[in-house]
Amino acid sequence: MLHPVGTGTSHREPSLPVPAPPRPLLRTALGQVLRRARHSQGRTLADVARAAKVSIQYLSEVERGRKEASSEVLAAICDALEVELPEVLAEIGRDLAGPARVLRLGTGPDLRAATHSRPGSSDATCLLAA
Repeated sequence: MLHPVGTGTSHREPSLPVPAPPRPLLRTALGQVLRRARHSQGRTLADVARAAKVSIQYLSEVERGRKEASSEVLAAICDALEVELPEVLAEIGRDLAGPARVLRLGTGPDLRAATHSRPGSSDATCLLAA
C-alpha cells in the first residue's frame, strides 16, 4: 500500500528470504577434479583421452561437467591419469563440503561448570572443525 507524501509513513517492501546458492552438480565437481589432476601433470586432453581410449571431445565435456561419465569410463580416465578413484571421490567430497568452519562449543564459566573445573583454573576453549 502506498502512503501519501508527507504523512511520515513510508512504504516498505516485505523482506524476502535470501535463497541459498544452488548446490554444485556432482558431474561438475568431478570434471573440475579430473581437470586439476590433468593440469597438475602437465598433460593435454589428447594425451589423456588417448590413454583412456575416449575421444578428446568426450573427455573435454566430462571435465566441463557437461557429460556424466559411466563408472567404466571414469575408471579408464583415472587409470590414464594414474590416480586412484577413491582419492578422486574424496577430493570431490572436500570440494562439495566447502571450506572448513570452526564452531565454538563453549568457553569460560559454562565450560568450567560442564567439566567441573577447579575454581581459578584457566579457561579453555573447545573448537570443532566441520
